[in-house]
Amino acid sequence: MALMDSVTLAEATAHALSLDMQADTRVVVLGEDVGRGGIFGQYRGLQGRFGAQRVIDTPISEAAILGAGVGMALAGLRPVVEMRVADFALCAMDEIVNQAAKNRYMFGGQSQVPLVMRLPIGIWDASAAQHSQSFESWFAHLPGVVVACPSTPQDAFGLLRASLASGDPVVFMEHKTLWGLKGTVDDGQLEPLGRAALRRSGNDLTMVSWSRQVSVCAQACEELASQGIAVDLLDLRTIWPWDREAVLTSAARTGRLLVVHEAVQASGFGAEVAATVAEHTGARVRRLGAPRIPVGYAHTLEAQSRVSAPAIVQAARDMLKA
Repeated sequence: MALMDSVTLAEATAHALSLDMQADTRVVVLGEDVGRGGIFGQYRGLQGRFGAQRVIDTPISEAAILGAGVGMALAGLRPVVEMRVADFALCAMDEIVNQAAKNRYMFGGQSQVPLVMRLPIGIWDASAAQHSQSFESWFAHLPGVVVACPSTPQDAFGLLRASLASGDPVVFMEHKTLWGLKGTVDDGQLEPLGRAALRRSGNDLTMVSWSRQVSVCAQACEELASQGIAVDLLDLRTIWPWDREAVLTSAARTGRLLVVHEAVQASGFGAEVAATVAEHTGARVRRLGAPRIPVGYAHTLEAQSRVSAPAIVQAARDMLKA
């Protein structure tokens, strides 16, 4: 066990995989460009250490890559499948939705699919509509899979190892712009699936978010604090299962819930959180997400799809007025 300072999120996940591949020969990696370390460096050094039979470069066919991963998992391996960006995984939806997610149920528990599918999400600067999408609510709607959305290097490290250990298919959704984010990583610490992290405490409002939007919420909370408004900021970390108890407890105490996410607001996972809180507490609820438009390439158009810290501050202030 070691405490590592100034580790990027990409380095944290490469280290997590290195530890699991060393401990368990069933853990393998497959995907495009993984041999050279992946496009974000999240597999750097692994093929040189474990060989091309365990870090497997594949052809450009998402359906084939994920189909192979499902087959490997059913055959007893523990594959990590790289999709480069979540947008490309749309070419492999049958393998995710009808194979990975349903196999254990349809065969009466006789088989498991211990598969980690890495689908990086989010607005990727100047990458336009086909490389900047957030699909976490799609997979939360899908019975049979776990959905993880880490926001820090420590969480990416711990949740990736927990995902590999879970025995279930996991959709692991790192944000594309968080790969270079640096932080301290304790490699002896796992992060349990389904447990939120309290990023700051306050009694005036509960704010819930995940992935990169947590850091934007933290900026908004700093501004709100300067105005005398104290916020409970909860980072869900996993979208399914999500930490209902932590959110309900906080919202019941503060009486106000604001759910913020980068994904399109319409039918986003924030609606599930808001509806659950409305059903079980007397708290006022509000959602804040992106407009239902494609992400533009031009900076000015891309900005229209971002949920900014000033917008979050204004939404929080509006809730406190009523």
